[in-house]
Amino acid sequence: MPVMRALTKAAKQALLTPGCGCRTAAFAVRAISFSPRQVTSDASFHSVSFSETDHPKVLITGGLGQLGVGLAKMLRKRFGNDNVILSDIRKPPSHVFHSGPFIYSDILDYKNLREIVVNNRITWLVHYSALLSAVGEANVQLAREVNITGLHNILDIASEHGLRLFVPSTIGAFGPTSPRDPTPDLCVQRPRTIYGVSKVHAELMGERLPPCMNSALLPYYLLDYAVAIFHDASKNGKFECNLKPGTRLPMMYIDDCLRATLEVMEAPTEQLSMRTYNINAMSFSPEELAAEVKKQMPDFQITYNIDHVRQAIDCKLSIFDPPSLADSWPMNFDDDNARNDWGWKHDYDLPELVTTMLNLIGSDSRLAHAN
Repeated sequence: MPVMRALTKAAKQALLTPGCGCRTAAFAVRAISFSPRQVTSDASFHSVSFSETDHPKVLITGGLGQLGVGLAKMLRKRFGNDNVILSDIRKPPSHVFHSGPFIYSDILDYKNLREIVVNNRITWLVHYSALLSAVGEANVQLAREVNITGLHNILDIASEHGLRLFVPSTIGAFGPTSPRDPTPDLCVQRPRTIYGVSKVHAELMGERLPPCMNSALLPYYLLDYAVAIFHDASKNGKFECNLKPGTRLPMMYIDDCLRATLEVMEAPTEQLSMRTYNINAMSFSPEELAAEVKKQMPDFQITYNIDHVRQAIDCKLSIFDPPSLADSWPMNFDDDNARNDWGWKHDYDLPELVTTMLNLIGSDSRLAHAN
């Protein structure tokens, strides 16, 4: 079961297909690292070698988030519109509903999920459904059900039907005792939130990517500064940051994140030397990001108003005061194994990221004003 970590600790595990045979594997994606892990199985499925006319049939759970919608768009271009099914328990916006197949799917409803896999002859399953940090801390019982029981439903169905499985993890799966610079594929993980705990569980069951960024603002999330800075810079030329100037964290542009997901899913099993891999792209602090923005916007100004409560998320989980998450999370990921084994290579570094984001948001602003 392969796993990828990203910046919520994007750790995920994936099933890779050897020659004419197939094994089940799952990915866990962490917001900041990536790692695939293989789950040994004798299961096989029809047509494990995909030709140009026989593509995988993909189901994406929890698909209405930015990663799910983005991945569906990319996979539909590669495998055909009808071969990629988005699913969620929420009503999709009109543009998503009309962009390709969408179906209601509750990962806690094992029978319904199994029917979907069987009736649609699913061969790849990308599992994004999860309760994130803030929501999970407010409802720990529901987080356990969705993030752990739901995961086991996915694992059982993937194993039974010989599916390739990708499950994202998060940077939050690491804790203050984890090595931070760099963070290796395998190390101590003692997270402080139920979200992080559930992702470590997922990784140990078989999975792990870096924080992914696009031009959409993320709701109440520690690292949203790295997206919000571009919106505020384009809008009024200044930004107030809630992290310390020198807080270094690993980041990844969403296009790299999605491409890594596809590449590890398609990598030949014989190329993998281990069960979990980090994936990384860049690492920077707010002051370094601001300096790069100033190169293109010389009048840009950044100020700092540290939000310690927001960084800590929830201090009630420990009998002692935890350090801020930003000060305990990895500063950089060691992804040499992914680069050596299956050829991972990021396209976006910090300058390219800043140029891309400012162009995207500037284009969006011009379009809004035109309308």
